[in-house]
Amino acid sequence: MKVLYFGGQKSGKTSAASQKALELSTNGKPYYVATYDNSYNDSSMQDRIDKHLNERRDDFLTIEEPKDLTKVIEDNNVYLVDCISMWLFNNLELEEEVLKQQLRDICKTKANIVFVLNDVSCGVIPFDNQSRRFVDFSGLIGQELVKLCDEVYEVKYSLSKKLK
Repeated sequence: MKVLYFGGQKSGKTSAASQKALELSTNGKPYYVATYDNSYNDSSMQDRIDKHLNERRDDFLTIEEPKDLTKVIEDNNVYLVDCISMWLFNNLELEEEVLKQQLRDICKTKANIVFVLNDVSCGVIPFDNQSRRFVDFSGLIGQELVKLCDEVYEVKYSLSKKLK
């Protein structure tokens, strides 16, 4: 099963996705694939990371992989990929098709994968090229994930609405 949870910042999507990953995991702890590249020395992001680590420490095995998800997704396991937005940010230099192919490849596995994606599609078009590329790719990658996933949920204020 492949599942996507998307929503705005602090919408509750990680909590909902975590619950789904735990439900899908019947033999052992699921894997939490942390995609944030913590090389920016951002203390507020470190606080977020620490909070996520603390929340999941008893329920998940953590794998940190900011760039290549095909390195860590294997058959017959359950994965929570949190989040695709950070993975995308870390891979902005790659072409859209390369990113989509990486997602297609991991979705061909016999693993259960729960994806988390920040919805940045309701804002204005950014002025700078990198921000515009990120927003555009986020929408395009989101569309690809919707095609690849069996279930899709939009999350707002900790309320999940099944769309697919």
